[in-house]
Amino acid sequence: MNTDRIILETLEQVASGALSAADASASLKSHLGAARNLGFARVDIGRESRTGFPEVIYGDGKEPEQIAAIAAEIFAHSGMVLVTRTNREAFHEVKANIPSAQFNSAARVIWADERASRPQVEGVTIACAGTSDLPVAEEAAVTATLMGCKVDRVNDIGIAGLHRLLDRLDDLRRARVLVVVAGMEGALPSVVAGLVEAPVIAVPTSVGYGANLGGVTALLAMLNSCSPGVTVVNIDNGFAAGYTAALIARASASSANSGS
Repeated sequence: MNTDRIILETLEQVASGALSAADASASLKSHLGAARNLGFARVDIGRESRTGFPEVIYGDGKEPEQIAAIAAEIFAHSGMVLVTRTNREAFHEVKANIPSAQFNSAARVIWADERASRPQVEGVTIACAGTSDLPVAEEAAVTATLMGCKVDRVNDIGIAGLHRLLDRLDDLRRARVLVVVAGMEGALPSVVAGLVEAPVIAVPTSVGYGANLGGVTALLAMLNSCSPGVTVVNIDNGFAAGYTAALIARASASSANSGS
């Protein structure tokens, strides 16, 4: 439920006499600005009301028990939860509290989704240069899917075999927004952006030999792209790419449905 709808429904309840001003104030604070203090963390349980998606847990550096406790809090308020950069040990802790939780070992993400309504917005395509880039691409795909998008995958189309890319060109051109994941020299997003109409979110990966510099070479290549329409996220940050792609696809679908 988004912020505007929460405020409108609350004001309507006050106007009808079903809710007092004091109760309305408390309700709005709970929905829009509440944080649950767990001692080691303050969980932003109002984030979904403000932004349309609950707080996502970055698992790296957190103890499995901490991840499980935060996940349970978010899940209780949202009916879904996403943990990135995590491991199987944390998954077992989360699953003890949330039996429907699932683990994608390649993407290193835990998620659960028991929402009654799951919109499926089309138009997100995630492409990667090689099989070694799949973990980052999968992180993007899981994120965009949980945000209500139907994700199409186009794998292993690196420019070392340009015919592989050209074989999938029709699939790429059907997208409203593309996430393009590549390591090594990071050239794939520039090539794709020169062939499609949709915006391209480029994701550099740390895949490559020494001069790849842990993804810095690919990052700089993408930032210096001569193709217009390329936006770049941080190294290996499939989550940010999937999240942004979902926002673009949802906004595009909403605009199309409203006829504007």
